[in-house]
Amino acid sequence: MKHLRLAILALSALMLLPACASYTPAPDAFHQSIEQPYRLDSGDRLKVVVFGEEGLTNSYAVDKAGFVALPLVGEVPARGRSPEQVRQEITQRLAEGYLNKPDVTVQVEQYRPFFIMGEVANGGQYTYVPGMTVQNAIAVAGGYTPRAEQDSMDVTRESGGQILTGRMVPTDPLMPGDTVYVRERWF
Repeated sequence: MKHLRLAILALSALMLLPACASYTPAPDAFHQSIEQPYRLDSGDRLKVVVFGEEGLTNSYAVDKAGFVALPLVGEVPARGRSPEQVRQEITQRLAEGYLNKPDVTVQVEQYRPFFIMGEVANGGQYTYVPGMTVQNAIAVAGGYTPRAEQDSMDVTRESGGQILTGRMVPTDPLMPGDTVYVRERWF
């Protein structure tokens, strides 16, 4: 009887191993979003420079509604737009009665944070740095716990208006606003 129980337990473990070890890469949309121009959202901070207009040159946050509020032109929609698209709209609005041939630049001064949770030492919200990988994010969060699955992580990202979750390896790139979940390993 004891041998039968051990055999059943061993067989059960062997059946679970392929499921634990399987790796399904993140959907193509994850990688496509990295290749596209950066899309702004709440939490991003922009540096807007209007040449010759010190009163308009400043840092502006994208608010929770997705707008950037500037003097003279008011609220400019930013959510889902590239910095270049926001620059074009600010330039157009300033040219409509405020400035003659405005020269405007818009840069991302600070990216919105990323989030990390699960089997890391210090889960939470952290500042995104361009070029960051999943492994960098784990290092910022204090590293893995002893129970962490280290081969792949789940990452949730907005891409094309959809919220997607996919499995990624530590060397995959992160985007601002991503949420990383480090799973617990089984063995």
